[in-house]
This record gives sequence, C-alpha cells and structure tokens, in this order.
Amino acid sequence: MPALFIPPDHFRELRHEEIFADPARPLEVDLGCGDGTFVAGMAAQFPERDFLGVERMLGRVEKTMRKIERGQLANARIMRLETAYTLAWLLPRASVTRLHLLCPDPWPKKKHEARRMVNQDEFLDGLTRILIPGGEFLLKTDDRPYFEDALVSFGKREHQFTRLEWAEDEFFYPKTDFEKGWLNIGRTINRARWRHEGTKS
Repeated sequence: MPALFIPPDHFRELRHEEIFADPARPLEVDLGCGDGTFVAGMAAQFPERDFLGVERMLGRVEKTMRKIERGQLANARIMRLETAYTLAWLLPRASVTRLHLLCPDPWPKKKHEARRMVNQDEFLDGLTRILIPGGEFLLKTDDRPYFEDALVSFGKREHQFTRLEWAEDEFFYPKTDFEKGWLNIGRTINRARWRHEGTKS
C-alpha cells in the first residue's frame, strides 16, 4: 500500500476500505500533519490502528511520505487535500475514532477570526459527521485566543461533544515539529479533548 493516498474520486464520500483495507481497525486522522512527525510516531507505537495524515502543502506531504516509507509503516498514509473539505464531504461518515488538530494556523488578526477552523460550522459539522459515537477530537495550540474560541464553539455544542480530562503525559502522544518549536522558545501549549456523543439530543 503506497504511503501517498490519492482519492479515486474527489466528488463523493469515500469508503473506508478505499483508504485502509480493514474497516474494523480504528482509524485516526491528523489534520494539517506538518512534516509527519506525529502521524509516523503514532503509527509506529500503535500498529493495531490506522493513521491518515491530511496536509495541503506539497513539501510537508513529501516529508511525511518519507517518514512513513522509512519506518515501513503499513498503517499510515498521507493525503494532500484541504482540511475542511476533507471533513465535510470526503471522509466516510462515522469512520474516525480520533481526530487530531495540532498547532493549526491561528489566524491571529482580529479580522481573520472567522477563518479559524474551530469557528466554522463546516468544520464542526464535519467532525460530527466523520467521528464515531464515542470518538474523540483532540486539540493542541500555542495560541490562547484560538484555544478560547474552541472552548466557546464546543461549549455551544454540549449536546454533541463532552469535554474530557487530558492530563499531560496521560497517554503516548508525540510532539509535532510545530509544538517542539514553540516549546523551545518558551510558549505554553494549550490542550483540550472532547468526546463525540453521536446523535444524542
């Protein structure tokens, strides 16, 4: 199975087995996976799970491919595509056990706040579409306003998402290249974790 996953059709919902052969295995998605440090680290640590990285920038996609290929990680793949579209339309419904959003573009200017993914209904609706009931969304960001926006957005969807405790080093969770960079200059990393409650009303 090649490291690079190219959807057979960009204009319909994919089937799980088109991405990974066995739909019974847990599928985790890393949105904006950077150079692939996280997705490759997770795939090596958890061979019983499958991991799909989603990244728009070609250079980062190529770096991720090299990490997957060097590690001979049959349970990891990378797809070059825009993230919101991937969630809203392409990934199979109720197929993802965990979705990771790690150090996303914070869009720090006041006039750009609407561009933050956690403020967009398309992104939030996409999460509810692709996560299995009981599946999780995990967020890490060094940008405090971005983090506070996420808390507000998910607070408005308490019927769909329940915030979970997430203590540091609670479970294996490799640091991304972005996170390492921010920590090296003394920035604080904010983290939050939510469970998807399915069709709970």
